[in-house]
Amino acid sequence: MSEVVAWRPDVPGLTEVFHAHFTDHVYPSHTHEAWTLLLVDDGVVRYDLDRHAHGASRAEVTLLPPGVPHDGRSQSPDGFRKRVLYLAADTLGADRVGVAVDQPGFDDDALRTRLSALHAALRPGGDALEAQSRWAFVRERLVQHLDRAVTTPPGARDEALADRVRDLLDARVAEGLALDEAAALFGVSATHVVRAFTRRHGLPPHRYLTGRRIDLARRLLLDGMPAAEVAGAAGFADQSHLTRHFRRMIATTPAAYARSATRSAG
Repeated sequence: MSEVVAWRPDVPGLTEVFHAHFTDHVYPSHTHEAWTLLLVDDGVVRYDLDRHAHGASRAEVTLLPPGVPHDGRSQSPDGFRKRVLYLAADTLGADRVGVAVDQPGFDDDALRTRLSALHAALRPGGDALEAQSRWAFVRERLVQHLDRAVTTPPGARDEALADRVRDLLDARVAEGLALDEAAALFGVSATHVVRAFTRRHGLPPHRYLTGRRIDLARRLLLDGMPAAEVAGAAGFADQSHLTRHFRRMIATTPAAYARSATRSAG
């Protein structure tokens, strides 16, 4: 039995999201042009990488480098369930391939938590800035592992930058702001932008922007714009995306919010 779901995320550096549940599928030896970043949610995957035997389980995050032969099979008849991200070949650097061959698994709860949150943010209709932010922190942690330099980054105090990013978000509520664009504009890393903003303003940029978009959606609804048109006008991916965040913030739907205003006016 096989269950497969795959899609292409709109995040630079990520080429594919792949979720699967396999019971009797056996991968033949093959290579990818991309890095393969694997989470196993159930079961154990046995695989050979460059003719060396390895195992992947819930206890670790697995990173398979591009261009290196590997296979895959379940350790038990119950099969395995996995979530995979394929990373562009140049994302982590060709000079780190050898390190990944030597140690493809990382026993790192923080990385697993970050990666699981990234998968949630990458679901279709999700928040682009949140996905970009979560990917930046996953990539940072992967590079630390590959460079054998896993550390706890110091808190980023950069109030001037944080305020300038906030001003950009305020000016581009519906349009949005790409995290890589902000990082390049100020000559810092993407994770520095997020850390500095969060320290200064008490929440990460994607949550700040979502709040501003909800404020805009409320104004548009009260101005009489149909709920079906508000999502695009307020910067949400679609109406379900708006409704999910609106309900979380206001405890009601956009349509019900608009109707409440009509009843009050009557």
